[in-house]
Amino acid sequence: MKFGGTSVADLERIRHVAELVSQEAAKGNEVAVVVSAMSGQTNRLVGYVDALSADSDIGGSIDDEYDAIVASGEQVTSGLLAIALRRRGVKARSWQGWQIPLQTDGAHASARIKDIETLAFNQSLKDGIVGVVAGFQGISPEGRVSTLGRGGSDTSAVALAVALKADRCDIYTDVDGVYTTDPRIVSDARRLKRIAFEEMLELASQGAKVLQTRSVELAMNNNLPIRVLTSFAKPGVPNPGTLVCAEDENMEERVVSGVAYSRDEAQISLLKLRDVPGIVANICATMSQANVIVDMIVQGTSRKEDQANIVFTVGRRDVEKAVAALEAAQEKIGFGSILVNDKVSKVSIVGIGMRSHTGVAHTMFEALADRGINIEVIATSEIKISVLIDTEYTELAVRALHSAFELEVES
Repeated sequence: MKFGGTSVADLERIRHVAELVSQEAAKGNEVAVVVSAMSGQTNRLVGYVDALSADSDIGGSIDDEYDAIVASGEQVTSGLLAIALRRRGVKARSWQGWQIPLQTDGAHASARIKDIETLAFNQSLKDGIVGVVAGFQGISPEGRVSTLGRGGSDTSAVALAVALKADRCDIYTDVDGVYTTDPRIVSDARRLKRIAFEEMLELASQGAKVLQTRSVELAMNNNLPIRVLTSFAKPGVPNPGTLVCAEDENMEERVVSGVAYSRDEAQISLLKLRDVPGIVANICATMSQANVIVDMIVQGTSRKEDQANIVFTVGRRDVEKAVAALEAAQEKIGFGSILVNDKVSKVSIVGIGMRSHTGVAHTMFEALADRGINIEVIATSEIKISVLIDTEYTELAVRALHSAFELEVES
């Protein structure tokens, strides 16, 4: 069971979580719980670090101390929940990432899990003790606290579930499952009962914020079912959530399962490039060296026979870094000028049924054209079509596509 920041936002919420965990333990299950920091605590801790970092221009890495500070939020929550469980007569204890231990690489603030040694933790579960684990954190090769990056508690929970060979991983959030799109934009968006790992991975990577991308990938690679449900359900009210699992034949009957969007996009156009082999490789190498992730890429011909234009997208927060790297490599790459447009959004449709159905692209593009929405860039995969559009049309596009594919109707 994993509970996010809003689920443990205050003592009353922690008491409610303790009741949910107690009910699961009462069924005779061995229960491991992963918790995030209380809502707002991580931002508060990061603010302290940023304030001290601004005191001086003196160099030197503080990344390992950054992790030591921001990981403390989860430590507090795990201890509080363990106490709340004990007050209900449930045997429980808290575990920090280094105590399990959950071993990571040395990339502080964005570490990746390397291994989880569960011998002591597993024995504790077998002894009937609920394990309350501080999510988002582990231990580096140097023996220092490391953190997994934003959303890392989802990854902690799935990784621990895999290591323990759990039946499933229940992730409790402030929404009651995975929806066909953002209910704040489309009022008749529908909660999905089941969704395939591949679909959830695409939706997460295209902007849906229900699950962290790495956690879905980890679950898919290990065929671990994830159930997404709300921690805010009232007692006695059904709370089935959405099951994220391996695909089955019934899922393929749905052509499109959901519409995702991301406003964190920027379009970069390189004009008057030398039209020679290897030009795209040079651009991607430059972005990689600058630690900038490139998403959609389109190459087109220029008016001159020996020239080309290339358009690609990066995260909006990476624009300055990307442009600086490109300008530094202008002679090597060989382009005339750069254009940047940070007023764009990416809208995507996702569905494993797209593999076996025709006309999906036509329906999508026609729906956008009927609303007067111009498409800047198109990118496709086997189960996804993404378009880049003017950001002011984001919500209109999401509604149009949700309606065009009749996602409000139970399939």
